[in-house]
Amino acid sequence: MRFLFAPMILMLVALAACAPAPSQQVDQASDGYRTMDVRQLHTELQSKDFVFVNVHIPFEGDIAGTDLSIPYDKITQPDNLSLLPADKNAKIVLYCRSGRMSAIAAQALAEQGYTNVWDIPGGMVEWEAAGFDLQR
Repeated sequence: MRFLFAPMILMLVALAACAPAPSQQVDQASDGYRTMDVRQLHTELQSKDFVFVNVHIPFEGDIAGTDLSIPYDKITQPDNLSLLPADKNAKIVLYCRSGRMSAIAAQALAEQGYTNVWDIPGGMVEWEAAGFDLQR
């Protein structure tokens, strides 16, 4: 019995070592979109190559560099989809206040066939907790 626990412990340690570090981008392929943390977002905003969308309602502020504000629950309406890149492979990064609304919007865009959608878990709350400012 004792010999069974050692291989199991080694396997758990090996699996834990393979888990992504918190600052890494994590592919959420099963949901059809990916996530990045606020520090990675801060870095990527320095050489921005994406459409940056605030989906939070009601409005509570923006992260500098925001291109659009589209309510999360209306992101797939035709008028709002027309604001997004026609190329469904273009990079789109979504955020909200806490991450819940942006995850819903990211899933909705993925279901519409967008292939390069990113969500910021923790949203503006995490952004401010990391010491970055919001525009009010």
